[in-house]
Amino acid sequence: MIAKKNIVSDFDAALSAFMNAAIRDPRIGPIHICLYLAILHSYKQSGEQIPISVYSKQLMKQAKISSACTEHRYMLELHKYGYIYYIPSYNPMFGSLIYPLKFEQNENIHRTRT
Repeated sequence: MIAKKNIVSDFDAALSAFMNAAIRDPRIGPIHICLYLAILHSYKQSGEQIPISVYSKQLMKQAKISSACTEHRYMLELHKYGYIYYIPSYNPMFGSLIYPLKFEQNENIHRTRT
């Protein structure tokens, strides 16, 4: 799965690191930023429980995204770019699981995750 040492444990550090990385990463746009902020908000609301269990409608509302296709596309891109580890749920009774990931400030910004 994913090593515990690679998972975010501090909300403020995660927000700061993400914003610093987003500034330098040309692939990250406004929708990615809004979606990541909605993920961090869910993380904070859950009492900083990992993994974060979220429903796409909830994230869409918080991130001001009107299309489920758009939300899913950008969620997969955040996963691919290494900002989160995303386990989608296709069952409406269970939320998708998200692990916000740590990343180093000097790490190659164009890394990808499969």
